[in-house]
Amino acid sequence: MGSNQNGKKAASGDAKQIAETRSRTPRSLAIAQAGVKTANDFAVLMSALMGDLIEGAITAEVGNSTCKAGSNLLKVVEMQHKYGTASPPAERKILQLTT
Repeated sequence: MGSNQNGKKAASGDAKQIAETRSRTPRSLAIAQAGVKTANDFAVLMSALMGDLIEGAITAEVGNSTCKAGSNLLKVVEMQHKYGTASPPAERKILQLTT
């Protein structure tokens, strides 16, 4: 058994718990697979992603890639709001990226 920062013996269960956490399916994976369609979906995904990163359930590279993709998604929504044209009857703005 190793020692922690306070000089106390670390419990052997700590290493086992860490290994179990890393082998568990990340919560953010299920949310991402279902798709991000609303602002609430995006917020829930980012919250789960933060938890997964802290727990060590995903790597920093995966977290970084997911955040970058989320940033790009928000940029598209911003462009749609700023440059899109309103279409009746719902008056939602549509951004046509190609012609």
